[in-house]
Amino acid sequence: MSHSVVLAANGADTTRIVAFWLLAIIAVAAALSMVLARKAVHCALLLAVVMLSLAVLYAMEGAPFLAFVQVIVYTGAVLMLFLFVLMIVGVTASDSLVETIRGQRLWAALGGIGLLVLLGLTVGHAAIGSNAPASAQFGSSNVFSLARLIFTTYVFPFEVTSALLITAALGAMVLAHRERTSPKPTQRALAKRRVASGRPAPLPGPGTYARHNAVDMPALLPDGTPSELSVSPVISGRPLPVAGQQPGQPAGPAAIRPGQQAAPGGEAGEAGDETAVGPEHEEARW
Repeated sequence: MSHSVVLAANGADTTRIVAFWLLAIIAVAAALSMVLARKAVHCALLLAVVMLSLAVLYAMEGAPFLAFVQVIVYTGAVLMLFLFVLMIVGVTASDSLVETIRGQRLWAALGGIGLLVLLGLTVGHAAIGSNAPASAQFGSSNVFSLARLIFTTYVFPFEVTSALLITAALGAMVLAHRERTSPKPTQRALAKRRVASGRPAPLPGPGTYARHNAVDMPALLPDGTPSELSVSPVISGRPLPVAGQQPGQPAGPAAIRPGQQAAPGGEAGEAGDETAVGPEHEEARW
């Protein structure tokens, strides 16, 4: 009986060690990938992997309160908030090489060195000191101990922190709220507004069914007539240059102007004008 208990204990220790090293490798790899990733969304997802790995490690060491807080508060609330902000606001992938804060690289290097020193001291203390789980060091139930401390000794800081979080949430709602000066239009009102102009369908795009895809070429209607509404009013008042014209030189009388109709036989003539346009003017439209 005692031999079976010893074997079971040794097997449990081996499983715990293997799980610890596996989760440690996953957490470190995800952390390095998060630092080296170029997209903010990928960084947030990799940070979620790191947090979940830490939560499992906390549970293995007998700290269920920290494990649940890590999953519910950090991974489930804070990190998801980061993801929502990134997806709604959006970020650019371009890197800025301009130092907005003078000396930030030096301070970042010093902070990294200090972090490495702290990590080295922590790892050394864990390797030299006792490896007993947290439940054995701080009592059989750390959840009960933490709850007793929060609601007895530290009840005032706990209530102040709760009030601060509620105030921050209300402030964010007030800042994000927008007062409407007019009632929100319904679907029926939007449909009536679209039909009231007499043209519920969108305007035809320039160059549709025409002989060229230039933006100043009017679209042809189903009956073959050009639609002047398809050309932007900004472009319709500008004459186009002809072949061989220098920049800044005014267009001659033979220049192609917007509003010309597509005549059969491969020639373009202005409405009401019998003058044909040669092939050299055809090239000016491309």
